[in-house]
Amino acid sequence: MQPRNMSMSGVVDLAAVKAAGEAKQKAEQARAEAARTGKPAGGARLVYDVDEAGFQQDILQRSTEVPVVIDFWAEWCEPCKQLGPLLERLAGEYAGKFVLAKIDVDRNQALFQQFGVQGIPAVFAVVAGQPIPLFQGAAPEAQIRQVLDQLVQAAEQQFGIVGAPVDPADAAPQEDAPAPAGPYDALLEAANQALDNGDLAGAVQAYKNVLADDPANPEAKLGLAQAELLQRVQDLDPQQVRKDAADAPGDVQAQIKAADLDLVGGHVEDAFGRLVDTVRRTAGDDREAARVRLLELFEVIGAEDPRVISARTALARVLF
Repeated sequence: MQPRNMSMSGVVDLAAVKAAGEAKQKAEQARAEAARTGKPAGGARLVYDVDEAGFQQDILQRSTEVPVVIDFWAEWCEPCKQLGPLLERLAGEYAGKFVLAKIDVDRNQALFQQFGVQGIPAVFAVVAGQPIPLFQGAAPEAQIRQVLDQLVQAAEQQFGIVGAPVDPADAAPQEDAPAPAGPYDALLEAANQALDNGDLAGAVQAYKNVLADDPANPEAKLGLAQAELLQRVQDLDPQQVRKDAADAPGDVQAQIKAADLDLVGGHVEDAFGRLVDTVRRTAGDDREAARVRLLELFEVIGAEDPRVISARTALARVLF
C-alpha cells in the first residue's frame, strides 16, 4: 500500500482513501485464497520450514505483518509428531491470523540456543520482532487454542497487527473480474464527499454509521481515522502546541497533540518517534494514552507502510 498523502494545508488526499480501501479488499481476497489453497499472498505458505539463513526474513520481518508462531521440533521427538500436525491444522483454521514457522533443532542449533529452549516440543511466537514464549510440551488442543487467541488479540491491541478471519470455502475472484458493488458504496461516497468539503463532523458520523453495521469495513476505518485526525487538529494553534511539547517533554497530552500535527504536516516518522518516546518514558494511563494514539495514527498511514512497520517494531522494544 502506498503512503497516504497529506497536503501542507492538512487536508488528506481522498484518492488515497479509495486506494487504501481497494488494497485492503485485495488483501482480504488473498486471505480467502490462502485458506482455500494453504498459500497466502505472495506465494508464502501459512506453514513453512525456517533455518538460520531465513530467520531474519521469514520470522523477524514477517512478524511485523502477522504473528509468527514457531514450532521447535526434531525427527526423534515423539511428542513433536503429535503437536506438529495439530499446529499445522490450526494455522489453516485461523487462515492468516498467524503463520507457523517450523524449526528443526538438530539442524538449527544456534536458533535453538538463541531462544533459550529447554526441551522440545517448544512453541514460541514473534510479534513485531519480539519473541514471546507460549508453551512447552504437547499441550491439549483447547489450551493451545486459548493461547493462540490471546496471541492474536495481543498482536492487534498492542501493535495494531490484525489478521482478518476468512471463510475457507470462499475462493478469490479472478483478477480481471470487476469487483461487485458493496452495500455501503453510497454511504462511503457521501462520507468521502463530506470529508472533501471540510464537513468533518458529518464525515465522522457517516463513517461510524457504516462501521456500526460492518465493523471491519476497511475504507470506513481508514476514512474515520483520517477524519478524526483532522477534527482533532482543526482548532489547534500549531506554534503553541509545538512550544508546549518542547517545554514539557513529560506532558503526554502535549506530545499527543504535537504528534497529530506532525502527521498532518507530512512528518510521519517524527509523529511516530515522538509517541514511541512518550510510551518509553511513561507508565500507567499516560503510557496507554500514547500507545493508543500511536495505533490510531498507524491506521491513518496504513499497516503495510514501511514507516508503520518500523514504528511497530520500535513500540515492541519499549513495551517489553
